[in-house]
Amino acid sequence: MNMNVVPIKEKKVINFKSCFDVIGPVMIGPSSSHTAGALAIGAVANKLFQGLPKKVVVRYYESFAETHKGHGTDFAIIAGVLGFATDDSRVPGAIEIAESKGIDITFLEEAGNSPAGHPNTADIYMEDENCSIRTVGISVGGGLIEIKHIEIDGFSLNLQGPLPVLIAISERDDLEFILRRIFKQSNVEINNFNILEKSGKYLYEFDLDSQLPNDVQKELRTLSSTAKIIIL
Repeated sequence: MNMNVVPIKEKKVINFKSCFDVIGPVMIGPSSSHTAGALAIGAVANKLFQGLPKKVVVRYYESFAETHKGHGTDFAIIAGVLGFATDDSRVPGAIEIAESKGIDITFLEEAGNSPAGHPNTADIYMEDENCSIRTVGISVGGGLIEIKHIEIDGFSLNLQGPLPVLIAISERDDLEFILRRIFKQSNVEINNFNILEKSGKYLYEFDLDSQLPNDVQKELRTLSSTAKIIIL
């Protein structure tokens, strides 16, 4: 995995913001780390792919590789890939539901250390005939996750902190300034920022201090004609 991208650091982040982050979400069990966290990693893959894939390959490392079957990690990740919430009654049957939709699923237990440096690591690859994405995430406890690496639209990016993250992909070289203006007007603080350029296309990545208000998300959707906007 290429992890040489150096972010522009803007402020220190705090992973846990309240006691509810430690307790975990309302969920289908058995484990907040191995089930709810796994579902959240799958949900990020779902948002990046923006639809249902034809093929999913999940690579597990360390603790996830050792315990994924008994802790429900398999069905949790696929539930996230399908866009299910943590408390959705369909979560335990997610693999069967996905296969009924024609999705080919493979789980692999990888030997050795996690490439993300954490025992609860899942590396999800998804594809169909038109596109593919990859996301490497870790479950840090209480249902919380961090996404360490993504690959999308030919870009490869390493992330540095917890969610939320906004990713925008566009041919517009001025989009950074438009997004910064929107964030500033709504008092949304930026923790870190990255920009990548490839073949006349740009990927802008913002690590944000808080979830985006609904009105900000609505304004961002007005940019959809010239940019792919993904809120993780």
